[in-house]
Order: sequence, then structure tokens, then C-alpha cells
Amino acid sequence: MRGRTRALSGLLAAVLSLLVGACDTWPGPGHTADDGLRILVPNTPGGGYDTTARTVARVLEETGTASDTEVFNLPGAGGTVGLQRTVDERGNGRLALQMGLGVLGAAHVQGAKVTVARTTPIARLIEEPEAVVVRKDSPYRTLADLVTGWRKNPGGVTVGGGSSLGGPDHLLPMALAGAVGIQPKRVRYAAYDGGGGELLPALLDGRVDFATSGIGEFLDQIAAGQLRVLAVTSDRPVAALPGVPTLKAAGIDLVFDNWRGIVAPPGISSADRKRWIEVLTALHTSRQWKAELTRHGWTDAFTTGGAFATYLARQDKAVAELVGHLGLD
Repeated sequence: MRGRTRALSGLLAAVLSLLVGACDTWPGPGHTADDGLRILVPNTPGGGYDTTARTVARVLEETGTASDTEVFNLPGAGGTVGLQRTVDERGNGRLALQMGLGVLGAAHVQGAKVTVARTTPIARLIEEPEAVVVRKDSPYRTLADLVTGWRKNPGGVTVGGGSSLGGPDHLLPMALAGAVGIQPKRVRYAAYDGGGGELLPALLDGRVDFATSGIGEFLDQIAAGQLRVLAVTSDRPVAALPGVPTLKAAGIDLVFDNWRGIVAPPGISSADRKRWIEVLTALHTSRQWKAELTRHGWTDAFTTGGAFATYLARQDKAVAELVGHLGLD
């Protein structure tokens, strides 16, 4: 009888353990609290969001901060399909959206049903200057060459970008055109999904005359001599691209920085939001992440919580005003 009682007690304890485990949002003993996190990338593989998200997941794994972090792609409508999915996942504390300036712009240009104001801000990770890039055999040897040719025949020069209308790769050439005396409405812009994905082949085979995109997406091709950078859009020269002038140094009064961050669905618990911030803070302080910043030419722009929420709201307002000014809304 005693043996049978002990067996029943053990079985009951096992069942209770399973029930508790099934109801618990985060794994129990023997697992890290951050196993099974998911990062949604709202464009195709190879683009800036994809590169950033997969770098985040890899460094989290290497540092032991979180294991089994899944990165998956859900492209469409300039990132607003992924944004809608994130909002629809209300309360899901394990999901986050890799986003940035492009998602803000696309939401306004596309007339999306939801904006980033519906999400839970987690952290801004990086800033990244854009680059004005041509293939190695381009007739445009310098930025001055490009501007001269562009002014003569705006409709005959095609600029490609790795974002849809309203994204940073689109807003930059519009702003650049205005700065050099070309009406933005005359710019011939070709949108590709992801700078390192679809844009790179278009640039290499001559479908576009020059491209504007984040520098990190082209570093391998630049190092291999396939591409030439005419200028970067940051306020200061970029260490990863020695000898490349800024727009300002080339005589054009324009500074333009892209940024990327992470938001979560609405309605997640304060505990889940805190865990995401803790995970990304640990990422930010790691030597592995600092090495990735250097390798990709990214600038550390880490901000979390309320400070990021305030920044996000200001950026959203500024992008809405710019999109309206360019007549894109």
C-alpha cells in the first residue's frame, strides 16, 4: 500500500509539474528565461533589418544571453505587413519586430491601418549612415560627376534603394535631389526589397545607375572592388570606409542617418517588456556586439524604455511631415 501511495504521489507530482509548465509563459528550471524568443523581420533575407536581426540572434547565442532565438521573414508593403502582424500578436511577450526608419515611412506612405504607436517600444540599437554607391565601371567617378549628370537629365538617371516609398533609401535621394537643385518629383526611383538582397544584383547588372542604402549591406562588395562609394551621409567620415567623403565634405549641406530598433506587440506584460530590455542590454554591453558594430560600420545608439518611446514618437511625427512635404502621402 505504501509503495502504491508513493507511486500515486509521484504521478500526481509529475502531472502537476506538466500543468504548471504548460501554463508558464517562460521556461522553468534548467532553461534560461529567454529561450524561444522570436524576431520578425519585415523584409526579405539579405536586407538591413535581416542582417541586424540575425546578428542580434547570433550574439545572444554566443554570449549565452538567450538560446534558440528564431529570426523569420514576413516581407510586404515596405514592412507594414510585418508591423500589422506584430500588432495582431497582442500580448505575445516572446515576439519582437526588427524595425526602423523605413517602417515608419512606409506606414505613412502606404496608408497602413496601424502605426508604430500601437506597438510596445523596447530598444533602439544602432544608427547607420547611408551611402551613395555605384558599380566599379560606372562613368560617375566622383559625387560631383553624378550630380552633374543627374542635373542634366534627371529622368535618365535611375537610383535604386533597398526600401519602398517612404523608407530611408527612398527619402535620402529625394532629400539629396532637393539639396542639389533637382525637383524630388523628377527623381526616377526604383524600389527593391532589401539592400543586400534584390538591390545589389540590380546595381551590378546596370538596371540602376546608382544606389542609396546602408553601408553595412555593401561592405563585402566594396572590399572586393565590385562597388565604389561616392559619399556617405553621416556628419563625420566612417571608419569602415577610409577616404570616402561625407556629403558635407563634398559640398552638399545634408546629413542623413538611418536607425534600427526593436518593438514588441501591444499589451505585453511589464515583466515581458523588462525581460526584453534586460536581454538587449546584455547584448549591448558584450564585446561580441561591439565587434559587430565595427564590422558592419554601425554606430551605437542604444536607448531603451521611455527614452526610446519618446524618440520613436518624435521620429514618427518628423517622418510624417517629410512624407507630406514630398507629396508622398
